Amino acid sequence: MTLLPTLYAADILYTGMGLPITDGGVVVSGQTIAAAGPLAELRVNYPQAQEQRVGRVIAPPPVNAHTHLDMSLYAFRALPYFQWIPEVVIAGRFLRGLEGAQSGLNAVRRSGAAALGDIVWHPDVMEWLLRDSEVPGVAYWEVLDPNPATARQTFARTRERLESWRRLERPGGMRLGLSPHATYTVSSVLLQLLSEYAAGEGLPMQIHVLEHPSEAELFRTGGGPLAESFLRSMQASVPGLGIADVLGRAPDPERTGVAYLAELGVLQARPTLIHMVNVTPEDIRTVAQAGCLVVSCPRSNRNLECGTFPWAAYAAAGGEVALGTDSVASGETLDIHDEIQAAWAVHPALDPRQIVRAAVKGGMRVVGGRVPLLRRGEPWSERYLWPDREEGRPLLN
Repeated sequence: MTLLPTLYAADILYTGMGLPITDGGVVVSGQTIAAAGPLAELRVNYPQAQEQRVGRVIAPPPVNAHTHLDMSLYAFRALPYFQWIPEVVIAGRFLRGLEGAQSGLNAVRRSGAAALGDIVWHPDVMEWLLRDSEVPGVAYWEVLDPNPATARQTFARTRERLESWRRLERPGGMRLGLSPHATYTVSSVLLQLLSEYAAGEGLPMQIHVLEHPSEAELFRTGGGPLAESFLRSMQASVPGLGIADVLGRAPDPERTGVAYLAELGVLQARPTLIHMVNVTPEDIRTVAQAGCLVVSCPRSNRNLECGTFPWAAYAAAGGEVALGTDSVASGETLDIHDEIQAAWAVHPALDPRQIVRAAVKGGMRVVGGRVPLLRRGEPWSERYLWPDREEGRPLLN
């Protein structure tokens, strides 16, 4: 008996090339793709195929481009940003470590993510990810030190660690990366040293930028709740440390976090910028022209009351966007499909095909991977059928 090919149909088809297609499909014979394209054409060209509606999306598996795996033992709490930091992050810091990272990686793997970008806080987690992770991607070593007086010492220690860890990289596994934590938690001196080193060594970078509105205020005036909170915590160990000391220049009403990174030459290393919510139109143009990728975390931004990522403006500027879940503590789950659902809900006016492409192509560009192509002669995988969430399930919590 001859088995007939199957025509899988969906609202959106992304073959990994060009733009996703509305009302698309894939014809599969055995375990091989016979054709992919607009559904109407496939019905004409393959009338013998048995059509099967499979949901909203057929596409290569998405990428979770920004996670904090070692926070996976935290409880999720939706709180205003300045309440969440002390009551969740700081209060639960004893939960961070290898056990949390292992739990988190299992969750990412179960979600079907093709790869991930993880911010690593603990040396044991870095060594384990590079040696053992079944999910490919980039493990970014996180660096925090706002004191310019200790910048060169911190840089030397960081470089020593990174050079040791590079020997643990393996084909098909995680690659080593670097993450100066944020624009204001790493001194300008250290930011320059780290970005120059990363560029010279070919290390991918991620930096948290303009997540909360108060970060923009810090650069404009040197004041506001973020500056006050930051200085209170820092001056306990470095008396007299001021915002101008950290930034290497006085706050300026015309300066933004993005302009600051550009002035330092950090954008020349083409770091991936995380969040980028509270930005100006000029910030968006600067980032797009520099070729820096941006990762949006819709649920985290919503849950911490940080604002809404201006996705349409990035798209208009030609910027490349990816999606990440952030941590369990702020984003609730590490399932990238939950994040995609949230992005559709948060950006209802945006063409949903842009979000699909971002989750796949944008994410793979962040981690330096290759997108599998859905085209004639390529092997078929059930992973290309994205899961649909239950009707009525809340997209954001």
